[in-house]
Amino acid sequence: MAERGVHLDHATLARWVVKYSPQLAPQAKRRKSKPSGPWRMDETYIKVKGQWMYFYCAVDGCGKTLDFMLSEHRDEAAATDFFARAVENNGWPDKVVIDESGANLAGLQNMNILLLLHGWFWLIEVLQAKYRNNMIEQDHRFNNSSPLQNNCVQR
Repeated sequence: MAERGVHLDHATLARWVVKYSPQLAPQAKRRKSKPSGPWRMDETYIKVKGQWMYFYCAVDGCGKTLDFMLSEHRDEAAATDFFARAVENNGWPDKVVIDESGANLAGLQNMNILLLLHGWFWLIEVLQAKYRNNMIEQDHRFNNSSPLQNNCVQR
């Protein structure tokens, strides 16, 4: 805006975000590409505004972030909420790779029970591997290339 000679206060930009983001969100959701490959899900403990929170994150086979969530708790209810939200925004995965967290396993089992209750017989395959999920941690490094992205086609 400054290049065009328009001087704005940061509060004006914040108001624009509040006003126009609900209108842009449905269009962005329609144009979003489908996830490829198995999902990888992990959570970590981070400090947000001085309070410790659990940061849940899921990426697809190419390393693209599918969804994330902050939670005060690391339990079955938080994991189920995260998976429900991720499925709502990205569709049902065929396979999910998680670490050896019992809460995440319970959350995925709840999602499979939900599938069975709605008459679906394709369940989410759950792969628990302690170190196989380390690829999700590559997203936090300084370099922009992830080992996951080497085998993916840019869309």
